Formats: sequence, C-alpha cells, structure tokens
Amino acid sequence: MTQTPASPVPGDNSTAPWWTTAVFYQVYPRSFADSDGDGIGDLGGVREKMGYLELLGVDALWICPVMRSPQADGGYDVSDPRDIDPLFGGLAAMDELIAEAHDREIKVTMDLVPNHTSNEHPWFTAALAAAPGSPERSRYIFRDGRGEDGSQPPNNWPSIFGGPAWTRVTEADGEPGQWYLHIFAAEQPDLDWTNPEVADDFEKTLRFWLDRGVDGFRLDVAHGMAKPDGLPDMAEVSTKLLVNDDDDPRFNNPGVHAIHRRFRAVLDDYPHAVSIGEVWVEDNIRFGEYVRPDELHLAFNFRLAETPFTVEGVRAAITHSLDAVEAVGAPPTWTLSNHDVEREVTRYGGGKTGVARARAMMMVELALPGAVFVYNGAELGLPNVDDLPEEVLQDPVWLRSGRTERGRDGCRVPIPWEGATPPFGFTDGARSWLPIPADWAGRTVESQLETLHSTLSLYRLAIELRGTRPEFAGDRIEWYGSPDDALAFRRPGGLICVLNASSGPIQLPPGEMLLASAPVVDEHLPANAAAWLV
Repeated sequence: MTQTPASPVPGDNSTAPWWTTAVFYQVYPRSFADSDGDGIGDLGGVREKMGYLELLGVDALWICPVMRSPQADGGYDVSDPRDIDPLFGGLAAMDELIAEAHDREIKVTMDLVPNHTSNEHPWFTAALAAAPGSPERSRYIFRDGRGEDGSQPPNNWPSIFGGPAWTRVTEADGEPGQWYLHIFAAEQPDLDWTNPEVADDFEKTLRFWLDRGVDGFRLDVAHGMAKPDGLPDMAEVSTKLLVNDDDDPRFNNPGVHAIHRRFRAVLDDYPHAVSIGEVWVEDNIRFGEYVRPDELHLAFNFRLAETPFTVEGVRAAITHSLDAVEAVGAPPTWTLSNHDVEREVTRYGGGKTGVARARAMMMVELALPGAVFVYNGAELGLPNVDDLPEEVLQDPVWLRSGRTERGRDGCRVPIPWEGATPPFGFTDGARSWLPIPADWAGRTVESQLETLHSTLSLYRLAIELRGTRPEFAGDRIEWYGSPDDALAFRRPGGLICVLNASSGPIQLPPGEMLLASAPVVDEHLPANAAAWLV
C-alpha cells in the first residue's frame, strides 16, 4: 500500500446534500456486535462499536430491520413498524444509538418494509378473523381460489423464496377459504397499496422515525408494492429463487411511482433526510424513473454486486449505472455486496486472489462519483461461509426450497472483533447465532488495526482520502486509454483510477501515486490491483 500524505482539503461538493457522496456502512444488526450475551447482535452492540465506525470514517449507517418482528425472515417480517424489537434492545436502545452516532457526526438510516407485514401484525390477525370482503381483509391481497372448489391459487405466481406466492386460509366456520398473496414467505403477507389506509399508516411510520432523529430510510423492495390489475398469470414461471426480471408482473408496475411520490412529500418536510430504494430494475429508463426529483433520492444499482472481475464486466457495470441516473440528474450508487449477495471475496475467486480483487474493486467504487454502500465485514475482507452446518441455517430459502438451496446465511456470519478463537469478541456468550470460522483469527478487527497493509487499513485510508482530497470532485468520469484487461478513468477534479484485471503487471500512466491496493514496483501495478493517481 502506497500513499502520499495529504492535507484535508474538501472537494467541490460542500453545498450538495450530504447523501450525494456519502459512504454508508450497512449494519446487519444480528451479526455486528452482541451487547447482552445472547449470541445475537443488537443495537447496544452497534452503539458500543461506534468508535470503530468513526475510526473507519463512514458518513452514515444503514441499519437493517430492527422493528418488532417474529424474525421469520431476519426482521423483514414486521409486526409493529413503530417499535424496536426487544431482541435488539427496544426503543430506548435506538434512541441512544441515534444520539451516539450524531455526537460523532454519523448519520443514521434504517430499513423500512412497505411491501408487506408480518402475519403476526394486528392488521393481519384481524384480517384472518374477518369475513371475505371485509375492511380488515382489504388491507391485504385476499382472493378467491380458482377451480370449482377454489382449491387452486388465484394465479401462478411463485414466491421469491420458493413455492407458491399464495397461502389458503381457514375461515371462521372451519372451511377452507380465500387465499392471500405473499411474494416472499408465507409469514409476509403483501399489503394492498390501493387501500388509502395502508398509505396513511406508512406515512405515520415515516414521521415517527424522522421525528426521533433518524436521517432517512432504505426502503425494502421499493420496486414492489403496486400490483398489476387483475393479477394476471406469469407467462413463464421461473424456478430460480431470489431473482426477478423486468418482465416479472410481481414488480415494477407503474402504480409504484405514485406511492414513492407520496413518500417523498413526507421526506420533503425533513430536508436533511434521504430515501434509498432497493430497486431491482435492469432497464435504464425505468430505473431512472425511481429517482426523478419527486421520488426517491437514491436507488441501489446492483450492477457491481453482480459483475465478475473482468474489465469488460466492470466497465459495462459502471457505464450502465451512470447512464441509468444521468437523464434524471440523480446521483449514482455503488455497492459490492450486501446481506442478500455473496461476499465479493468469494465471488472474485476466494483465497488470496479473491481478497486482492476485492481490495482493488473497493478502490474502484470509492473513486466513482455518487454514494457508496459498504456491507459490514467487507472492510475486513471476509469471505462467504458456504460450509455452515445444515442445522444452523435459518434463511427461509433453506426451508421453502425443501432444504436444497442454502440461502443467504453464508454472507451473514457475525463479525470477528478480537482474540484468537471464536466467537472472537462478537459476544460474551458461549456461541454466536451463526458460527464464526476458527480460521478468521487473522481477519479480526483487532489484528487488522495493528497491520498497516491490512484490508481494514486500506479501507480507512481510502475513505479518508475520498472525503478530503479535491481530486475526487465532479459528478462524472472520463475513460482513459489502457492496456488489455485493464481500465482507467479520470474524475474532473483530477483523480485517475486504474484497475489491472490482467494476469501480469501493467505500466501506470504519469502522475503522483496517491494510493494502491498492492505494492507498485517501478511504476508497474501488479495483477488484481488498483491504484489512484493525481
């Protein structure tokens, strides 16, 4: 790792909203830090590690769901959206976390789930007790079944987690009755957003958290909510889990934009706040519609998180992501992984090669204009854990696939903090909710903070330079000529970023070295590495 000492000189983005260039740190709470010894991470643990987050240099946190929930899907099945689950410490713990973060000038955004509730939400309990056609059922999507006896689902939609997207209920008279829609697990019934009561209640939720000091929201399944008229069958039913495409009638229906305009009207009353949508939409025009000036502030573009480590793939992902927001004047977003995606170290080949490539790609994304999202543990170079014992797997994908798809638990293993043996300071209890591999002893926060050339040290320095050097200014890039299997681009402020995806070293262009992900020898950048020059 090479650097040139720099004085903190801010770029030209000082008047732009904070979120346009922020580095967000995604906290998956149950896997971050445990403060009460039950083996499950909580908000007290996040608060205790706030000094670490300040040291890392992030601008904001994105905290995955911590609202009241039976935890059928890691908190994305919400039974009370205006309270914090005791598992994570209750409402007081959230208030304390917000105050602690703000004292350290770190913003706090939280996950909200507008598409569905838990099946233990009072609304759904009331819907099950009520009759077909009742006001209670109109908050959800209940339909009569097909066939003479109504024994067939209302349409052929599958669940994202496997199996049908419909579950039949037993009516008050004990007879089989209507079906309800759940695009995800059966414990997550979809709300009917054509019902004004649904929108009114969600607006209360937005204001509840904003009034408590939250700085914004990541909106789960932000391309969902609106359903097509008549709920038509899918032309082709995919057997793949956790995927959807632009022709999927379950998502990206035009009515969703009126919903986002209503959300934006609320956030406009809180000018500091940001809304960030989870938007799985491939088409640039349709993606851009979500970040028009009266809708979401930001939307996740997952291109880099799905792209292999090739120059062609990386360049196409960057170009596509910039093009998707340019027409509407919105900032791009960048991420290499999250709680639903295989970790980049594993995706790039694993082992030393995977780590080297992950370090390089971190420098590429931090060199780009826009907002960056770092998934907890990425800064430690953590890989996926794909050999977890079957008995510990908890992702609903595992159960709904008939125990054939392992699901996402492999990228959710807890953070190793210190010490030589599991659970590495994550918890004072005997074990963590998912086991931490013993060979992560060299990947702990403690060990990496003490090592100049560690992945954590590289992240810290890269984030600091990004936030203080004027060369990172500007909202666009210019592509440079580069050797085969390499790419280079320049920011208007003067930063040059070079990525070497070839099998051997390449000559760097002229310039003063600012930072490199691997040692540069005689102005040659090694394979699987990136460098910043000015």
